[in-house]
Amino acid sequence: MKCLSRLEDEVSRWPSVSVHPHRFGGKEFRFGKAEIGHIHKDGTVDIPFPRAVRDRLLEKGQAEKHRSVPNSGWTTFKIRGEEDIEHAIELMRISYLRYAARSGSLAPPRDQK
Repeated sequence: MKCLSRLEDEVSRWPSVSVHPHRFGGKEFRFGKAEIGHIHKDGTVDIPFPRAVRDRLLEKGQAEKHRSVPNSGWTTFKIRGEEDIEHAIELMRISYLRYAARSGSLAPPRDQK
């Protein structure tokens, strides 16, 4: 899928994010040693969240249970076309911000004068 490169380009530009081959194919994005999510060549995006966040995303229809580990915090989102990329980026951003906040690497807001 051509549109997957847009997701990869965006996420790989975030501070402290590195890109690696995923053990089941596709690309894995890490913040330090922590995986923030991965994409498969068929457009499947798998992202880990705390259970409460995962449950809320499922409740709102913004993600699905992970097919292999449905009782975990992992979620799945299927990119079917260009129109799904922004939502996939937002889900990855939520995962990324968890780790960035924990590490203290989030920049403070700029003064609005």
